[in-house]
Amino acid sequence: MKPRSRPRPFYGYYLVAVTFIILVLFSGSGVFAYSLFVRPLEAALGWGRGQVMAGFTLFYLMVGMASPVAGRFVDRYGARPVIPVGAAIMGLGFVLVSRVSDLYLFYIGYVIVGIGAAAMSLVPCSAVVSNWFKRKRGTALGLMAGGIGAGGVVMAPFVGYMLAHFDFRAAYLAMGMLIMAVTIPLSLLVIRTRPAEMGLYPDGDSAPVGEAPDETREGGEKQGFSLRQALSTRTFWFIAVAFALSNFANMGTIQSAAPFLEDIGYPTASAASAIGAMGLGSGAGKIVFGWLCDRMRASRACAIGIGLQLAGVLLLLTVHSNSPFVAVWLYALVLGLGVGAWLPTLSMLASVNFGLLFYGAVFGALNMAQSMGTATGPLFSGLMFDATGSYVTAFTIAAVLLTVSIPTILLVKRPGNTGTPYSNRSDNL
Repeated sequence: MKPRSRPRPFYGYYLVAVTFIILVLFSGSGVFAYSLFVRPLEAALGWGRGQVMAGFTLFYLMVGMASPVAGRFVDRYGARPVIPVGAAIMGLGFVLVSRVSDLYLFYIGYVIVGIGAAAMSLVPCSAVVSNWFKRKRGTALGLMAGGIGAGGVVMAPFVGYMLAHFDFRAAYLAMGMLIMAVTIPLSLLVIRTRPAEMGLYPDGDSAPVGEAPDETREGGEKQGFSLRQALSTRTFWFIAVAFALSNFANMGTIQSAAPFLEDIGYPTASAASAIGAMGLGSGAGKIVFGWLCDRMRASRACAIGIGLQLAGVLLLLTVHSNSPFVAVWLYALVLGLGVGAWLPTLSMLASVNFGLLFYGAVFGALNMAQSMGTATGPLFSGLMFDATGSYVTAFTIAAVLLTVSIPTILLVKRPGNTGTPYSNRSDNL
């Protein structure tokens, strides 16, 4: 008698793991590591902090502007061909940045990095996971999004080491080569956009009785709001405004935290470890808030996350040169935990309110809104520092914007039917 073979794990979990890794590289290189380059670039090339932060603004503006385009390509061709192209563009952008000495070339390099990041990361990764999971979508998205926080844990110490032992050029080159070497083969070998491509169903289920196999395999993909229909709803705009304001505030704070800590006397290694702690909190937050989205309305989970961001900013305002280092870690963990809410809640708000048929385009447009805030927040903080010599005013304004974002996201209600068949709904979401 042959022993029973163990059932193979559901393929969707392999996709969660791969998209997790892709987001580690995207966020660690593009977001968490950026502030570590502020002082090295200032010292080596004589650029002001506002000038350096303008590069981050261009980067995230391009992420936002390219996201709807990337979403349309994902809707039409699937994520498998889109992700490796994006990884190649993002990696080559960092290679260019590693060679620059002129500010305008630095900006061009980050424009290229941003275009590649849009095609490599948030839009295609969330589309894949949303298609492969239905009942457990929030939890799966949270696990995937944990890669964003893990990017801070992994890449900030790595970049800190490269900067301490080599220089900013070597650090940029290493990031670009790592992105291409890991993401391109992984995505080509593993990524499948929809379970129907492998004859499977969302969550690893067998086809429910009485439902058409094709429709079930697509997990409701044939139903949903077009981008034009979504844009005509108040729901879309409440989500967009809440995420634009909150990400302006939290990213302006995150990207200013390392130079702020260094200015008041903390060494670079300590500032880097705070970024790592923030990444740790963010990674845990994405898993927690993904899990919460399966158990409460995504808008409520998002409001809790923004509340934690507000608490983190207020804690940072209390940190001074004589503060114990535990105070730095406390602010970083709380802020990171709150920031962890944004991707799982935004993805759930998009899929639950507008369906999966045009998910790439709709999520891409919402991602553009949050990217506008993400892009301009650090620039504003850098300019405020250049004008006042302090980050206190910028952090205070961030706290005010987070306070406004909480009631805004709580106003989100599921829109009525606008003409496209749409029944992929859940009462608890």
